[in-house]
Parts: sequence; structure tokens; C-alpha cells
Amino acid sequence: MVTLEICEIFYSLQGESTYAGYPCIFIRLADCNLDCLYCDTRYSHAPGKRMTIPEIISEVQKYPAKLVELTGGEPVLQDEITELISALNELDYKILLETNGSLYLGEIQDYVIKIVDVKCPGSGEGESFMKWNMKFLKEHDELKFVLSTFYDYQFALKFIEDNALWGKTIHFSPVSRFLKAEDLALWILRDGLNVRLQLQLHKLLNIQ
Repeated sequence: MVTLEICEIFYSLQGESTYAGYPCIFIRLADCNLDCLYCDTRYSHAPGKRMTIPEIISEVQKYPAKLVELTGGEPVLQDEITELISALNELDYKILLETNGSLYLGEIQDYVIKIVDVKCPGSGEGESFMKWNMKFLKEHDELKFVLSTFYDYQFALKFIEDNALWGKTIHFSPVSRFLKAEDLALWILRDGLNVRLQLQLHKLLNIQ
């Protein structure tokens, strides 16, 4: 029987990406291969509860939304994630996958909307991205850069330029403890960037 290690399953508004504001069911998988300095879900790094795919689906179906996000931790750490994805797809769920991009994404089904969080130096994991994953990005996939400093901002611009990513859906999100959203907004305006300033809606609303 296939099982996955689950941290939590909950229902809330999507707080990030182009789907921000939509009701969404979150499946947070346990464990992570990175240890970002600003991580706000460190509790997910602990061992989770083993659940079968039917058990997970049963929990998901308690909620009225048809948008599901697989998050973590790092969901791609568990090979069985593709079987869960297939089960959700068969039930006509739109599936988002938030991943740090440090693990091979070639097995993830093409219909999944990948939200790839490219780690900047301020995370302490700035060398973690697997550049091979660039070939697996589809038109509907999105990239996110979480920025702590102006140096992170410069890193993100160089990464985008070096990998010919202009034209993709790109989000710049400030770490509120270290970088004011207003400052990041001014940098984006000054440079006329084709990126979205992304604030965490769920935190602004003080909901999970």
C-alpha cells in the first residue's frame, strides 16, 4: 500500500502565485532537504503522519474547492508524490506544486502547475537549484524569488538573464523581517521589470 508522510491538510485562501486569493486545499508533505534561514514552516521538517492515497483523497474531499496545492517541506522528496498527483487529476482537481527546485522535476506530470522557488543567497541555500530542471518548465509554470537584500535582488536578475527566463511568470517576494515591500516595489519600478511583486496574502489576512 502506497503511503506518504503528511504534515497537515488544510483549507484556506491561496496566498501566493497567480492563484492568490482563490480557495485552495493544501496538502503539506513532511520533511525538507533544505534549511532556509527565514523558513516559516520549519515544523514541517519533522516526521509526519503516514497516510495512504485514499486517506489523503478522503480528507481533501471534505472541502468544496477544486484547487489543490502540494507543498512542504519539499514535496518532491517523496517519490510517491506522482501517484498522489495522478489520483487528484483523475478527480479533476487543478494541481499546484510548490517546490524549491533542488530535486529532479522530470517525473512530475506536465499538467501540474509548478511554482518553483529559486533560492537566493539570503536563504543560506543559494546554490541549491538544479539547473537541469529548466528543461522541464512548461508555459503554465511559475518562478518565485524570495528576497532578503538588494544582493538577492541582483542575484535574481542575473539568474533570470542567464537562463533566458524573461517572459515567464515570475514573482518577487520580500522577506518581511529583512526587506520592506515598499523598497522592493521601488526597485522593480525603477528597473521596469516584467515581474510581479508578491506579498503573502494569507499573512496579510492573518489566516493559515
